[in-house]
Amino acid sequence: MPEVRNRREFLKDVTLAAGIATLGGVWTEGARAQSKSPNDALNVAHIGVGGQGGGDLGTIGSIDGVNIVALCDVDEDRAAGSFRRFPKAQKYNDFREMLEKEQKNIDAVVVSTPDNCHAVAAVMAMKLGKHVYCQKPLAHDVYEARFMTEIAAKHKIATQMGTQGRPQYVRTVEFIKRDVIGPVREVHVWTDRPAGWWPQGIERPTDTPPIPSTLHWDLWLGPAAERPYNPAYLPFIWRGWWDFGTGALGDMACHLMDCAFWALDLKYPLSVVAESEGATKDSPPKWSVIHYEFPARGSQPPVTLTWYDGGKRPSDALLEGHQVAPTFNGSLFVGEKGKILVEHGGDPMLLPEERNKGFNGPDPFLPRSPGHYVEWVNACKTGSPTGSHFGYAGPMTETVLLGNVALRVGKKIEWDARHLKAVHCPEADAYLRRKYRKGWTL
Repeated sequence: MPEVRNRREFLKDVTLAAGIATLGGVWTEGARAQSKSPNDALNVAHIGVGGQGGGDLGTIGSIDGVNIVALCDVDEDRAAGSFRRFPKAQKYNDFREMLEKEQKNIDAVVVSTPDNCHAVAAVMAMKLGKHVYCQKPLAHDVYEARFMTEIAAKHKIATQMGTQGRPQYVRTVEFIKRDVIGPVREVHVWTDRPAGWWPQGIERPTDTPPIPSTLHWDLWLGPAAERPYNPAYLPFIWRGWWDFGTGALGDMACHLMDCAFWALDLKYPLSVVAESEGATKDSPPKWSVIHYEFPARGSQPPVTLTWYDGGKRPSDALLEGHQVAPTFNGSLFVGEKGKILVEHGGDPMLLPEERNKGFNGPDPFLPRSPGHYVEWVNACKTGSPTGSHFGYAGPMTETVLLGNVALRVGKKIEWDARHLKAVHCPEADAYLRRKYRKGWTL
């Protein structure tokens, strides 16, 4: 039961709740109803503790009041450092077994697996009533994202998608919401992925080397169709295979489009169309340019959002002569009174650049995050808000992943969000919702 609070504390929570609603977050009685005292330990289990998962574990495990009780990874060699760091935690290779056996001992679960397993792991945890932090993209396919959103709402638990750079966007959002550049009808978002990060547009390997003794290959495959082990699939380079990852778009768009979704109150697009080069049956393209059309939202006009990857980017004319590094990851907002360029994790810059001289921007008015991970831990304990909860992150992930559907069908998609259907495009169904291997389910 929630603790009794005085009027000042209550009003502080209500004020913060209103601010987070503007932030794109939510404050729910459901999360509050399952809360515990802020002084109680939060018992957390982690699924995937090598690579990015090791970073998530290190950060969350260092927060005051967090107790790491169970760890799961299919690669014992890659996870060895994390296993050593938390010697008292129970160790598992199969998250299904871990959640089954440890459900009475854990309050919350962190999912840091390849995209392929995000939904099956997170949904199992949520159905057990556990709070969930899940890395981006929230899901591997569109249906999974919608299902995860619904399950989170049904079970009224604290959720957060892993968009760690989100708190740094707050100043850009304030600029846009205070009309510094006027109404925005056009946004350009681009990344330096995948070049130099992992290969894409490749053929499936045909050789069958032996499986390393420390790798549980069948568990690593998860819901994906069975295939022989090959080092071409892991670690990290799984992002360049449709069965396991979601390409450059899935890797970076939930980070980079977040600023536009937050600032412009975007949700579902009306249509999506893509151009690309070099895709194979099994691997995303070498580059893509994807156009999303969003409807008007209240007094805000319709918006065209264009995504670029693989070396593609907006024209020099759009950038007003500003020199952008090849490694840039960020967004360009085009308004009726000017432009804003923002790099991921950076501050907003007005274009043309002369506009920045002597300009301090609007007074801050949005609440500042205590930190992306701390937000979630606090929410698990007290029901306080998170900015990237599944009610916000789910629809954004759906929209992001629709770009991959458009890439794979090779034509414009008219999107019926209510029914989760691409209008007059039945071939899209196979990419909206995949089939799972036996033994894996939502």
